[in-house]
Amino acid sequence: MFATFQKYSGLIWILAVTDFKLRYQSSFLGYIWALLQPLLLFTILNFVFSSLFARGGGIEYYALQLITSLMIFLFFSDATNAGLKSLVSKSQLVTKVYVPRWTIILASTLNAFFIFMMNLVIIAGFFAWYKFMPSFQAIAMFIFFIIALYILIIGFALMAAPLFVRFRDIAMIWEVVTRALMYLSPILYPLSLLPEKWHTAILLNPLAFVIHFNKEALINNRFAENWQYTLFGIIILSIFALGILAYNIQAKKIAEYI
Repeated sequence: MFATFQKYSGLIWILAVTDFKLRYQSSFLGYIWALLQPLLLFTILNFVFSSLFARGGGIEYYALQLITSLMIFLFFSDATNAGLKSLVSKSQLVTKVYVPRWTIILASTLNAFFIFMMNLVIIAGFFAWYKFMPSFQAIAMFIFFIIALYILIIGFALMAAPLFVRFRDIAMIWEVVTRALMYLSPILYPLSLLPEKWHTAILLNPLAFVIHFNKEALINNRFAENWQYTLFGIIILSIFALGILAYNIQAKKIAEYI
């Protein structure tokens, strides 16, 4: 897979850009929806929960914490769903033209990454509005978290996309799981609101780890301990390696089951 990445990088880019264009081709507002949709969701959630946490809970810069956490979660949700369904949605390409199947999976996740990069404009706009500038170390940590999360997404997609070809129920199951992850991760609330005995278990979830310590870094300039980063890295790389292994086992029969 790694040896042929450079050979097929042009194809991956074309597939990703095409998916991105087709996603908004028939809508009146077009690419504006990439910015407007998460902003509308943020407006609703902020209206409902700010009265609980920003004022009553005494959480400083709650809007900034919510917008960054929400954008990260939407990136994770969109990318994993796109990766999961990528081979089935491109079934004609799978069955009629030979390309490594993983290129289709990777291109689908890149589509979600493009949208997330556009949403960074919203995040930057909110920080400018509040006249709040995170430290350089915090910004570097934000970039690190996004890269790590994308590696996790690729690992999941490589594992799940071939399975979805055979078992379409996985899409419904994953929809429930992602909804559960939204409430189990400290997006709408701070982790400190939960009993401390639960913190370690919650932070074993890589998404929750990214969201919590991203907020801590950007807003409070606080960072996780070295052993926590080490454990986080082991979990991410293990899922990625497991995804490659699962993909290699299933790859030969993908066209057969489609």
